Amino acid sequence: MLNIMDVPQAQATILRRSQTFEPANPALLQASLVRIFGRSLTPLQAVEYILADVQSRGDAALTHWTERIDRVELTTFAVPRQAIKTAAGRIPADLLSALEMAAERIRAFHACQPVQSWSTATLGGRLGQRVTPIQRVGVYVPGGTAPLPSSLLMSVIPAQVAGVPEIIVATPPGPGGAVADVILAAAHLVGVENIVTLGGAQAIAALAYGCQSIPPVDKIVGAGNLFVTLAKRAVYGQVGIDGLYGPTETMIIADDTARPDWLAADMLAQAEHDILATAILLTPSAALAQAVQAAVARQIEELSRAETIALSLANQGGIVLCRDLEQAVALANDFAPEHLCFCAAGAAALSEQVHNAGGIFLGERSFEVLGDYMAGPSHVMPTGRSARFSSPLNVLDFVKITSLIELDEATCAQLSPAASRIARAERLTAHAQAAHLRTIIGEQT
Repeated sequence: MLNIMDVPQAQATILRRSQTFEPANPALLQASLVRIFGRSLTPLQAVEYILADVQSRGDAALTHWTERIDRVELTTFAVPRQAIKTAAGRIPADLLSALEMAAERIRAFHACQPVQSWSTATLGGRLGQRVTPIQRVGVYVPGGTAPLPSSLLMSVIPAQVAGVPEIIVATPPGPGGAVADVILAAAHLVGVENIVTLGGAQAIAALAYGCQSIPPVDKIVGAGNLFVTLAKRAVYGQVGIDGLYGPTETMIIADDTARPDWLAADMLAQAEHDILATAILLTPSAALAQAVQAAVARQIEELSRAETIALSLANQGGIVLCRDLEQAVALANDFAPEHLCFCAAGAAALSEQVHNAGGIFLGERSFEVLGDYMAGPSHVMPTGRSARFSSPLNVLDFVKITSLIELDEATCAQLSPAASRIARAERLTAHAQAAHLRTIIGEQT
């Protein structure tokens, strides 16, 4: 189930990245698409069809596709504010307390992020940047098969810290067509009042284009399934997006000082998400590798999602025997994992060599599950090797930076001749003339 392999074997299999968003099990998905559309379509074709229909027919298309895909008939999409307000009373008190603790830590963490306007007079006159919040943001919260209140907290709170004045949450209908109380309670906890019962590509279309009952937003954030990801990619430009998220992934670098049972538990937790989730252990210790392999086999017997875990570990997971910890870090940098966990002596020093990771977790007590729920940073992190160029969701995702340019007369006179010369080199004579006129004024003055 959980294979132990050397580095060349791993590079040819589990460490080899795919750049496609197409699913690994198209047969099952294709049957679902035929049921919904009455003919064979690729996922991208299905998404494009839904986007165009929502853009054309608005609410009528949303009703149609919610019925076809989610098998729920809805006459209105907005969740009543009274239902949001009273949801906290319908969930267990200890669960509400846990959500409150998570929200407090997430808000405290993001409040520490240095995001502010600035200006300087050292370059002549006044130059700077004005930081302003995005005005309306759409947050997608998965929740069809399993409600994810943590995703609401992790996406909404950074937006609130940034000062976004209007937040619309879209989340799929659960059984019976209602949004889960735990999601509504999390929304009430952080003061969200606008929730629409929509999932998939139709939710992204509604947020991007707007319709009769839902205004268009300026940016859409949050992870979702394949159709959500394809839809976000398609509407980018019409609206901003935070990123394109694939299946979740965790990579652990460990030596023989680590506890095998804890490492096994962490890998099983990652594999529990999805059959396409990735859980990989890199270690120079053959003894640790064998102990973790045995611990996984023991622990999986007690888990409710054992079938999903087994498929995930068999296809995307594994243990890689490395030459040393430095080689493990090099492999991690190339893989650019969403979560990179260090359970080894000298973890802090080793982590300084990391260039590509969504989040770095140092030590066995900084395990990834706490990052999912309670630690503080958003758990919306780059996947699919996009950690090479993108960041976890944070306050900067919800603000815009506007350049401020207010030059004084002396600086204008000093810069204009050089600007005019560059413009002439680019054969932009109107540019050159505009700069030259300021040069003449500067000389006359």
